[in-house]
Amino acid sequence: MDAFSLLKADHRKVEELFEEFESASGQAKMRLFQQIKTELELHTHIEETIFYPAVEEPKPTHDLTLEAYEEHDVVKKLLQELNRAKNPNEEWEAKAKVLQENVEHHVEEEENELFPKASKVLSSEELESLGEQMESEKARQQRSGSKSSKKSVKKSASKTKSASTAQKRARTSKKSASKSSSKSSGSTKSRSKKSAKKR
Repeated sequence: MDAFSLLKADHRKVEELFEEFESASGQAKMRLFQQIKTELELHTHIEETIFYPAVEEPKPTHDLTLEAYEEHDVVKKLLQELNRAKNPNEEWEAKAKVLQENVEHHVEEEENELFPKASKVLSSEELESLGEQMESEKARQQRSGSKSSKKSVKKSASKTKSASTAQKRARTSKKSASKSSSKSSGSTKSRSKKSAKKR
């Protein structure tokens, strides 16, 4: 798959997710946002590490590539801000709309301006090579992403275990503390009785 075909396929996938996102609500909307975020992060990563460096130097594509980097920064900031929310409120919905509009504008500019100019500065062999590189890097990122999510699940499970163990320990230490205090109070009582008898 050449670079343009791969990137366009990514663009269509994100467009479909945004269409679903518009009609969704509540937690379904949050889940779709997470999917969009994952797709956009992967896409921007392969563009910035493989595709843009290949089209940054040639004069016809130089300015458009620099602009694309800047547009990516805006998208990344919006993703970070949106990711902090637990539930979609009005403000969150408005910010999500801004994200969608930014992504749509970026896609339009890439496909209608950057790609046609890039096709003049890159040979078909180079485009094929870039496509293969991006495809393998995308697969590598997805593998490492699934590993890290598994690790975080394991970590949270072990945290829960250790927390419950700590709670059990705390309870047993409380019990033993209350037993020893009742024993000591009992022995104090018996001492006071003995001393009263002596008198």
